[in-house]
Amino acid sequence: AWLLTSVTHMLRISDGVKKWSILLPTYPLPARQRVSIRRRHLARLELAKARRAQLLIIGHPKSGNTWLKVMISRLFQVRYGLPASRLINTDELALKHPEIPRLAASNGYYSYEGIIGEALAPGAPDSDLRHKPVLFIARHPCDIAVSWFFQFTKRQSRHKQELINHFIDHPIDRRTIGMWDFVRHSDIGLPFLVDYLNTWERNVAALDRGMVLRYEDLRARPAENLRRVVELMERDFSDDEIQEAVRFGSFDNLRQLETKGFFRQGGLTLRDPKDPNTFKVRRGKVGGYRDYFTPEQVAELEEIVRARLSPSLGYGPADEEASQPATASG
Repeated sequence: AWLLTSVTHMLRISDGVKKWSILLPTYPLPARQRVSIRRRHLARLELAKARRAQLLIIGHPKSGNTWLKVMISRLFQVRYGLPASRLINTDELALKHPEIPRLAASNGYYSYEGIIGEALAPGAPDSDLRHKPVLFIARHPCDIAVSWFFQFTKRQSRHKQELINHFIDHPIDRRTIGMWDFVRHSDIGLPFLVDYLNTWERNVAALDRGMVLRYEDLRARPAENLRRVVELMERDFSDDEIQEAVRFGSFDNLRQLETKGFFRQGGLTLRDPKDPNTFKVRRGKVGGYRDYFTPEQVAELEEIVRARLSPSLGYGPADEEASQPATASG
């Protein structure tokens, strides 16, 4: 694994290939050894991707990271006449078209991705990473928790799930855990998600070029907020280009394309066409978490948010949420 990793870092090979050069040779190893090697080498790759990127996107899974990358990808697909199925995950397009920026997206916490959180934490040693554009995507933690349950139990890759389970104190059996136990009591459920959002709001506020963008605001005003993101990247696109990216990234269009198996790489690859809950574009409903719990359970979850989540993120009582956009930091 070390030899393959060293060779791929020297060659002009995509980050995706580098990642698999770490995962595949370690597959036959005992679990503990496999996880240790993967975590160490994937952390190096994660940090290298972030350092090369022109935009670093931070967000917990199911916060809209993939959706935003689709819209950014569409801007460059249209401008450079590239296939609509080619998405920017990191450097896939930049290797062939150097004028197209590299992106890096990370949750900044789980397993090897924690190396990004360490580098961007207040008080961390100064580095180039702290001076590049960093976008943190926030979302109502109850909505993240429900979508995260479906992602973790129905869609998460085996290697990513293994890394997370070795990282947390109480591993999760995705075959048996129920939604309420996952959301309310697991190590990666709602209480943790609230802490995660609070931490990254503080982290981004301390950066030179940090910005907070709420998923709910991106849903409500996609063109306006997509333009904010490309301005953070110091790129310029026309209104027509922005509108086309928004159209392509609409829920109905992405759901239709995912159903057809249109995307062959990235987070939108089709898993099980017979199970809607395995879809990456699943519901995207703001406040949809209320559809899955009893009124008493909803009240319990919302009290956790009210008591512990930073008010400046704008997730107050249900009837106030839509009118309180988060402000940019940095």
